[in-house]
Amino acid sequence: MAGLADSLDPWIDTSYKGFPHHSAPVRRSQIGTQGWNLLAGDLPLPLAVIKRDVLKQNLAWMQNFAASRDLGLAPHGKTSMSPQLFRMQLDAGAWGMTFATVTQMRVGLAAGAQRCLIANQVFADIDLDCIDALLRSQPALRLIFLVDSLAQLDLIEAWQRKQPQARAFEVLLEIGVPGGRTGCRDLRTALQLAQRLHASSAVQLVGVESYEGLAASGDTEQDQAYVRPLIELLQTLATACDTQDLFDSEVVLLSAGGSAIFDLVASGLKPRLRRSVQGLLRSGCYVTHDQGTYKRMMSAVAQRTGCGTGLQAAMEVWANVQSCPEPGLAILAVGKRDLSYDWEMPIPLSVCARGTRVVQAAATDWKISKLNDQHAYLTGSGAQHQALQVGDLVCLGISHPCTTFDKWRWMPLVDAHYTVVDAIVTCF
Repeated sequence: MAGLADSLDPWIDTSYKGFPHHSAPVRRSQIGTQGWNLLAGDLPLPLAVIKRDVLKQNLAWMQNFAASRDLGLAPHGKTSMSPQLFRMQLDAGAWGMTFATVTQMRVGLAAGAQRCLIANQVFADIDLDCIDALLRSQPALRLIFLVDSLAQLDLIEAWQRKQPQARAFEVLLEIGVPGGRTGCRDLRTALQLAQRLHASSAVQLVGVESYEGLAASGDTEQDQAYVRPLIELLQTLATACDTQDLFDSEVVLLSAGGSAIFDLVASGLKPRLRRSVQGLLRSGCYVTHDQGTYKRMMSAVAQRTGCGTGLQAAMEVWANVQSCPEPGLAILAVGKRDLSYDWEMPIPLSVCARGTRVVQAAATDWKISKLNDQHAYLTGSGAQHQALQVGDLVCLGISHPCTTFDKWRWMPLVDAHYTVVDAIVTCF
């Protein structure tokens, strides 16, 4: 595993797209001293950037949301896979970090996380070997993963028979919904599994977990109807496990919470049990938010909670106009290799004429109608679109930050004037 210093302060050079072509390699911590400005043409486009001040606001807002409800925050690291952002989230007060794989978790450890949830089923020998080795070498670590079947438990126990000196793994029992992803579908199955987990020497049952985000719609009535039975099942199972002394820890972990309707599950993560309860939200996309799907979801959260505007979009992708081949169409030099398109097309936000640093809002009729690997089709009918020229800069918003992060090895952090003040790297 790379050392902490190498993960947090790596060298960045011209092999990273968006890095100045003629710059010598620079440590990440020195990028903010270079004086680069996006609008001045100091960095080659396309380029994804993060607005520093909005990022800080999002970190504080989400941490306060969790703390004000007596919950811990274990942000899902798969969103950014950025050691620098992990460090910021932990420094802001996060209980720990969440990951989807053992490989991702190792990046979190290098960034300094001491408590990690792997919100997925772990059963392969190579992954169990890794977790066991980490726990042996760093006794203070907590590495917790999900179990949802006797078949998975059988594999873990088979591994343990080959490693009789290994510590028991801490696990959360996952519950799910019919037609969803992983997780036990009913109380009877879940309780039977809990009893087997408690009886096993290979694991320690430390809590219950679920995920509600797959069916999030932004319609409060519909989302409440979906979440209510899931949280009731989580609480019923936790109470039954507590009553039957099936938990193997004094503090029971109850966890849910994606990035869309986290407010609807928050109140259900602190039921009254005989043991202490630590509720954990696992939202991840809040770190940069977006201008599409999560913006609409946040609007519903704000209406339900009265929290004002709440989270704001911190990430933007900038590109040049490379051709204006016909009226009403401009081709931007950016595409599927550079930004999200899995949920919806990028959203034109603003424009800056070549040679100026004056940013103007994009017309409301501007649309990205199609994307190729390296091209975006910007359509519009008004005078502002007709005035576009080759070399102008266009700023695009995104929907779903996860699938923009994974297209960049680094992203500059910029101030309100688009001067580069810092940077993050990603480890996908």
